[in-house]
Amino acid sequence: MWCLHLLLLFALRALVYQLWHSFGNMLFLFRGRRILKAGVDFEQIDREWNWDNFLILQCMVGALLFLLLPTLQGLPMWDARGALLAFALHVTVSEPLFYVVHRALHARPSLFHHYHSLHHSSRVPQSFTAGLGTPLEQAMLCVVMGTPLLGAAIAGLGSVGLIYGYVLWFDFLRCMGHSNVEVFSHRFFEAMPIFKYLIYTPTYHSLHHTEMESNFCLFMPLFDVLGGTHNGRSWELQKEISSGENREAVPEFVFLAHVVDVVSSMHVPFVFRSFSSRPFVTKPYILLLWPGAFVTMLLMWLCSNTFLLTFYTLHGRLHHLWVVPRWGFHYFLPFATEGINDQIEQAILRADRLGVKVLSLAALNKNEALNGGGTLFVDRHPNLRVRVVHGNTLTAAVILNEIPKDVTEVFLTGATSKLGRAIALYLCRKRIRVLMLTLSAERFQKIKKEASLEGRKYLVQVTKYQAGQSCKTWIVGKWISIREQRCAPPGTHFHQFVVPPIINFRRDCTYGKLAAMRLPQNVQGLGMCEYTMDRGIVHACHAGGVVHFHEGWMHHEVGAIDVDRIDIVWQAALKHGLTPV
Repeated sequence: MWCLHLLLLFALRALVYQLWHSFGNMLFLFRGRRILKAGVDFEQIDREWNWDNFLILQCMVGALLFLLLPTLQGLPMWDARGALLAFALHVTVSEPLFYVVHRALHARPSLFHHYHSLHHSSRVPQSFTAGLGTPLEQAMLCVVMGTPLLGAAIAGLGSVGLIYGYVLWFDFLRCMGHSNVEVFSHRFFEAMPIFKYLIYTPTYHSLHHTEMESNFCLFMPLFDVLGGTHNGRSWELQKEISSGENREAVPEFVFLAHVVDVVSSMHVPFVFRSFSSRPFVTKPYILLLWPGAFVTMLLMWLCSNTFLLTFYTLHGRLHHLWVVPRWGFHYFLPFATEGINDQIEQAILRADRLGVKVLSLAALNKNEALNGGGTLFVDRHPNLRVRVVHGNTLTAAVILNEIPKDVTEVFLTGATSKLGRAIALYLCRKRIRVLMLTLSAERFQKIKKEASLEGRKYLVQVTKYQAGQSCKTWIVGKWISIREQRCAPPGTHFHQFVVPPIINFRRDCTYGKLAAMRLPQNVQGLGMCEYTMDRGIVHACHAGGVVHFHEGWMHHEVGAIDVDRIDIVWQAALKHGLTPV
């Protein structure tokens, strides 16, 4: 039974840390109460990857104590006297002991460097930061947490309920202090000033992390007051943040994304950051959470607002990632078109009110059949200050620059789409033969008329996949099955701009990922992978919006792609430090 309790307690403690992490990273709800405005980057996530080591250590200590102390065997479920004794021991022993040892670790540079600097290496406190520490720190916490419990057990007043209650309460307060979201109202402390000395706040603890010369207490600021280490700005700053006076900076660039399916909807920072900080793949344990994600999807529909997922800074400018609460399959339901456009339009108008300079639309949010590549919104609101950008010009540039220089012929599906048209017209200028797969002769002729007289002979309409049997360069803009992929000869490389990407069926061929670019090295606060992209890599349409913003271009990039601007946008992207993948 003792081993069972240890395992249950381990699971519950891990859940407490996870729930506080989710709470602190729900930017769409609590961004106004964030204390430190910086984002959590990949470096911090990796450093805190094994944050739960201390839980394993404390489980081992608990098992050892059970073997050594007979008083722990046969504990009752509850004893109120033990709870009172544990509380008294916490206040008189644990709190001052933690304060003294913690202050000593900061007092000497050698101690701080070897035994405590790891904990302070995280730029933005998170609940998982509370678990990050050296073995010496974790041993100290074992003593601090274990003293009240052992004291009650030795006095014959221990209980199973006390162990669960005290340990979970201890973890709850530790996570709260590291959550980076202010949870207390300043009115609470104005009404009952005594609590300023009895309970710390996330703001109070954040000052210790940023300045490191004050606020050393465990949970009770009283000991900082007695020790002369209380930061005088603690409650003034707490009032400023909790009252909303500490305003969130307005983003200058917004990428309006969408969810692909229910499973990928969990690839967000406020679920599992170990999952979202790596390229998306379906994990078995994620499938267990599918029902919860589905219910969340329904709730998001009811809210019908765009949500802020994450943000980063590039060249010192704030970039936001908003998401429309619609899943990929919704975009192909005729009756959902109006509702989706309404949500996109509201996001654009909200960005316009905030003073956002550029808003870039993700793949399905600019679907031609949905809103004409964003043209619908620009036509409805001709006085928009925010520039609406579909980013497809850079997407086309990325795909075109992936094609080897010696290629003389390509097979193009999705040939009459915005991207297909631009790619075909660009390639025919380079005297590359383009086999355009389309059943619509009218659409093909319309595109062909846009080409120069010399270039038209390089555009060839085909109506079957078999026409690409001798071509080893396929550019895929429409999802193709394994049967259709079999028409390509061995050694074919599939370039693609289709969402979702095609499945890699053939082992004798190679597959490119969706068009993307790597952000510059000086990007800060980025801790989430964009769908299946690697770290620091974003979809080309996202990067296209970034370039549009940093170039200061004042035109909307909507509707058909201007082929003459493909090379201009490509060179601008390289100039701003974005690099091809």
